[in-house]
Amino acid sequence: MLERYVKRILQARVYDVAKETPLSEARFLSKRLNNTILIKREDLQPVFSFKLRGAYNAMAQLSDEEKARGVITASAGNHAQGVAMAAKHMGIKATIVMPKITPEIKVASAKARGAKVILKGDAFAEASQYAQEQVAEKGYTYIPPYDHPEVIAGQGTVAMEILRQYPADIDAIFVPVGGGGLIAGIAAYVKYLRPEIKVIGVEAQDAACLKAALDAGERVVLDQVGIFAEGVAVAQIGEEPFRIARHFVDEVVTVTTDEICAAVKDVFEDTRAVSEPSGALSLAGLKKYVQQNAVQGETLICINSGANTNFDRLQHIAERAELGEKREAILAVTIPEHPGSFKQFCKIVGRRMVTEFNYRYSDSRDAKIFVGIQLKDINDRAELIQSLEEKGYPTIDLSDNEMAKLHIRHLGGGRNDDVEHEQLFRFEFPERPGALLNFLNNLGQNWNISLFHYRNHGAAYGRVLIGMQVPEQDKKKVAEYLDRIGYRYWDESENPAYQLFLQ
Repeated sequence: MLERYVKRILQARVYDVAKETPLSEARFLSKRLNNTILIKREDLQPVFSFKLRGAYNAMAQLSDEEKARGVITASAGNHAQGVAMAAKHMGIKATIVMPKITPEIKVASAKARGAKVILKGDAFAEASQYAQEQVAEKGYTYIPPYDHPEVIAGQGTVAMEILRQYPADIDAIFVPVGGGGLIAGIAAYVKYLRPEIKVIGVEAQDAACLKAALDAGERVVLDQVGIFAEGVAVAQIGEEPFRIARHFVDEVVTVTTDEICAAVKDVFEDTRAVSEPSGALSLAGLKKYVQQNAVQGETLICINSGANTNFDRLQHIAERAELGEKREAILAVTIPEHPGSFKQFCKIVGRRMVTEFNYRYSDSRDAKIFVGIQLKDINDRAELIQSLEEKGYPTIDLSDNEMAKLHIRHLGGGRNDDVEHEQLFRFEFPERPGALLNFLNNLGQNWNISLFHYRNHGAAYGRVLIGMQVPEQDKKKVAEYLDRIGYRYWDESENPAYQLFLQ
């Protein structure tokens, strides 16, 4: 199997449109982690993503009759741009079906390269189904985003370049995983020529379809898929990629949203490139692997797989980067409600910078504060919490509390004793023009809304926090109703951040 794939990779036709991208040393990060860290710069491709390689190679193998019928694909963005550019170069008619949630920068890029773009559905599965219907109806030739030998071979040229560019010892290559085309191509090439090099997949914690498949010994479909890193938001690993990965991928590391945001910042500081979340995914996994295994003195390579992100997402990414790097703590602290207590709190904090402070009078005895504090190093959070506790200031660490980071930090101090029977829910819904109104229409008017917080992060999904006054006898009914309208949601009524600052 490996020999066949290596031959395909060596013969892959990618350089008519793609280019050999540099392997850049991350000097700041290398020094900080005490390892040699190298970044493969696929963000420098003409479509700002590695996807051009597989798309062009697959299309280059088509017969004249298949080309004449025109090509179609379904994609959330990067593969779409690869197909559009390849089609333009070859003079082929291209149709791209994208979910309605696709970032505008990716839609505009596909259109600019001459492709016809159809927005269909709120998720990739719906777009893919519509594309297949168009194949049956109009006879288009379908170009799959990852589950095809020629696509895998095109992506495998990334590994061919890495081994040529860095002939010295390499300990591990970290690869972002969505549908699996890239890691399958890299694993096939590397394990045939340099089997001592570890090939390590990196997945978003809430979209870890390869890890789930490896654990189960077969491909599985995830019940839910997180969409922060939309470029790898895939519910099931591809069949052909899994056939390769199950034998030749050494392990899989999963990372959180905060860890991805920290990696976006790291890439920028070393290269001045702005990665999309899925582009920085492999670096986030590399950093976690180093930390968990106390790795030092090794040569580690990661792949910046893409840089197609909306500019307005950067505020949210910057917000979360310090938390991902463990350089900020978000705490709920109870301090005495009397003059001078805040000054005493600041003395305990010492020379650490206070990044955020939310407070509103609650009662005459205790004050509940929501505070962000910059940390000196990875161990400083525990030391700070211990110092506060020893001084008699009860403290709850909210640094890993998703609701607190998305919503409470913007709402702290909004307590209201007159609200009865309140239940709190956090929602995600597909983000597009009119989406918020559509969400409210779906929510209905059966229960009074007592709290509402929404922020547009420039992402594919909107995030809303809602309080509803639900009498005890209606609690089962409201759960059934929310399940029926189909939006992803969490009941946050028992969340300590809510109980401290809003209830």
